[in-house]
Amino acid sequence: MTDGGGGEAATNEAGSAAAATPRDDRIEIQNVSIRFRQQSVLRNINLTIRRGETVCVIGESGCGKTVLLKLIIGLLHPTVGEIRFDGADVTRLGGKALVELRLRFGFLFQSAALFDSLTVYDNVAFGLREHHVCDEEQVRSIVADRLSEVGLPAGLERKKPAELSGGQRKRVGLARALALDPEVMLYDEPTTGLDPIMTDVINELILQTQKSSNKTGVVVTHEMKTVQKVADRVVMFYPLARIGRDESQILYDGPPEGLESSPDPRVRQFVRGEAGERLREMAQNRGGGV
Repeated sequence: MTDGGGGEAATNEAGSAAAATPRDDRIEIQNVSIRFRQQSVLRNINLTIRRGETVCVIGESGCGKTVLLKLIIGLLHPTVGEIRFDGADVTRLGGKALVELRLRFGFLFQSAALFDSLTVYDNVAFGLREHHVCDEEQVRSIVADRLSEVGLPAGLERKKPAELSGGQRKRVGLARALALDPEVMLYDEPTTGLDPIMTDVINELILQTQKSSNKTGVVVTHEMKTVQKVADRVVMFYPLARIGRDESQILYDGPPEGLESSPDPRVRQFVRGEAGERLREMAQNRGGGV
């Protein structure tokens, strides 16, 4: 005779095990559109980012790349659609739940966004103190570890941001973003304004960060060397103003090695930095020719 209670217990155990298994789809962007007053920036975007994957988002200025990052972390809300993180709808979160979600993300801003009045040490320690994560002795240890990981020398922690080079500010920003040991890293133009050597240093740090702890990463960049070095996958957006009403805003979604052979000439032109088509469009807008 079958024990009905035992069957129910087995079902509950299976459900609990399934719930404990991490979702492969970490970030899900479903039918997302956003507009600011009369200006549409993103339209009907569908994109899934998997656990442990590093996705580079490329495209011309103004096509909504940074807006996408802000939507993922809940700094902006879509006009239409859903943003899901580990199955939870970010657009429905608020208050404490949204704060707790953001603690699972690290964000490296384009300008590093350091607090000018604080030392390097206090900048990196800021999140740890603000959210009462640990005591001050642990804060000291974490700050030292993170600064060491990004290759900054001892003694630099006493300096203010104004005393640092552009590359040093970026590395301090990365150390601060990593201080809370986030599950997901968001990078907004991490190499903008840097010389080629420091660009490669930052790219190498991003690669090490993503691979050493299997973090999920989204990198917004114009720099094709960054794409080739750190990306598992590349997504290319195109400005809404320059596509048809029924045309997808995502021109490419695939491996970095497939960009050069994309059947879409707009993708190939962007990757190669060729402005021919854009110059023709500008000439047409002026009513002339090239």
